[in-house]
Amino acid sequence: MKRVILACLTSAVLIGDVMAVEVMHWERRPLEIPLPVGDERIVTLKRNVRVGLPSALANSEVLRVQSAGGVLYLKAFEAFETHRVRVQDVESGDVLLLDLLAREGASSEEVLVVDSREASSDSTSSGSSGAEVTKASSSTKDASPRDVQHPTATPVPVRLTRHAAQSLYAPQRTIEPLRGASRVPMRLPESLNTLLPSLPVTATPLGAWRFDGWTVTAVMLENDDRQRAFELDPRWLQGDFYSATFMHPYLAPRGSLEDTTTVFLVTRGGGLDRALSLLEKAPDAKEGTL
Repeated sequence: MKRVILACLTSAVLIGDVMAVEVMHWERRPLEIPLPVGDERIVTLKRNVRVGLPSALANSEVLRVQSAGGVLYLKAFEAFETHRVRVQDVESGDVLLLDLLAREGASSEEVLVVDSREASSDSTSSGSSGAEVTKASSSTKDASPRDVQHPTATPVPVRLTRHAAQSLYAPQRTIEPLRGASRVPMRLPESLNTLLPSLPVTATPLGAWRFDGWTVTAVMLENDDRQRAFELDPRWLQGDFYSATFMHPYLAPRGSLEDTTTVFLVTRGGGLDRALSLLEKAPDAKEGTL
């Protein structure tokens, strides 16, 4: 299975208010982030992460943590003292520590976390000689618009996943246009029994969208076990995917309000039907190679 990116999507990423931003510098020391009780606070990390909560905060009635495209959405439902939260970069494995506490009247400003090492690297790069800068500028002018991409441009899989999530769950008027993206047939059975074979989960395809050679397929996951809850780990998914984005980090027991979620599976060079069939094909299969 290809490298899988785990993130949790919510409607909060779809509609954002313009707010002041508090910049915090990560210098290998825990960052203290107070949370207002009852209001959501956004923490932008600019990297796909997984969040490890201490037992005191691993309760959806105390703290809701959602992650999407390098952004954390934190909402405390009651006041609590400082607890250390471990945030890990999915791709590099780097760990960042946050000291979260919740209290009435705390700021709800958006937080931007800047890695001091990256900031230092950027500063060094900007100190290049004038000749080097001129050469780079000239090269950019000569390149066609299709060849030049802004270094901070959002990757296509992220944009396509966001578009699919908005198309399914956001009001029509709030959907951000993605020119060239279109909904496409899925060619899938009603239930995907091989997607999460290790869990008692029913996986039902909801829809698929294609853009610039990439395809994202939304699949509803329902917990069939009335006794157990499950953390959702992309490594348990079976198939040839580029990325997997869960709307929620876990499934609660069947019959509860949180027993259902959606996963967005991004593939390239074909849809989810091909990604699953590649896995199912045995080496000695008689059929021709797809």
